[in-house]
Amino acid sequence: MRARLAIFICIIAVSLGLLIWRFESARRASKPIASAAGSRPAANSSASSGAGPTKIYAHNLLLRKGPNFRVYVRWLRGEMERTRRDVNPSFDDPNSFVLDIQAGVLRANMGDIGNFLNAGLVKSPLTDIKLSGDGDQIKLSGTLHKIVPLPVEMTGVIAAVPDNRIQLHVIKLNVLKVPLKAVLGGLHIDVSDLFRPQNMPGVQVKGNDIFFDTQKLLPPPHMRGQLTRVRVVNPDLEEVYGNAKDEVTRVEQWRNFLRLRDGTIDFGRLTMHPVDLIMIDLSNDAWFDLDLAHYQDQLVNGYTRMTPQAGLQIFMPDLDQIPHNKTNQNIGIQWMKNRNLPPPPDVTSK
Repeated sequence: MRARLAIFICIIAVSLGLLIWRFESARRASKPIASAAGSRPAANSSASSGAGPTKIYAHNLLLRKGPNFRVYVRWLRGEMERTRRDVNPSFDDPNSFVLDIQAGVLRANMGDIGNFLNAGLVKSPLTDIKLSGDGDQIKLSGTLHKIVPLPVEMTGVIAAVPDNRIQLHVIKLNVLKVPLKAVLGGLHIDVSDLFRPQNMPGVQVKGNDIFFDTQKLLPPPHMRGQLTRVRVVNPDLEEVYGNAKDEVTRVEQWRNFLRLRDGTIDFGRLTMHPVDLIMIDLSNDAWFDLDLAHYQDQLVNGYTRMTPQAGLQIFMPDLDQIPHNKTNQNIGIQWMKNRNLPPPPDVTSK
């Protein structure tokens, strides 16, 4: 009898031990699962907060940066990052964001660059600046004001350098079309006389090398990225960011557009969050002309529709295709009070 009781007690003890072991194993295994589950809402909350950057894609976009400068965006893929933590990127404030380019091909007309430098926005000792070139060589001519006005001609080689600046290595500097050292050595004119960094943010001179930081030198919206190539493709200066060659080929037949996704953006009195916006060129021109200073005129004279996902598609005319004599067709209170008045023609025709 005692032997049976001892066996029974052993069986109970083993069973209790197994139950306790299974309970402890389940409790320990549940901890990382609960922790992982608890971390997911925080990640989703952060992603949907709109504080992150807005993705940007552009094809054949002519972007006007102020009255004296234009950038021809052959292709751009990147992000629109806010410059101030608590201020949304806004079309109405080009200083509110920076375009971080991951891959792209951008061009600037050589004449536009000269006009920008001659406009007085950059404090340069040179006037009447003219630029030309081909491939990696570039030529600058202008008038240097030092004691007396001196016609100057400079030839150099341009290249992209690892810190994402453009390097101009000067190989020839002539004054009055005569070699400088042969006639004007006493004036001590050198490359630093043509570009004075203290008056020109974004410009650095080291011996016969001039370095240009386009993010600081040019008007907003500012652009940055891994600059991999720079060259003259007449009549433009071309910049290549990242490995853009394959992407440019792939979008060759695409329409001209500007596409924005995710994050938050302001335009006019509206705020979009998360962003789902595409602006599409209505014209058959080679470039989609977008002027940030007058983009609302383009919006008003185009038409907008909402997608099933609550995004916006905006079909816009080029700036030079907007009628200058078009009357204001806002729907006013008088129209609201009289149901017999027809809607404005531009509403019913779209």
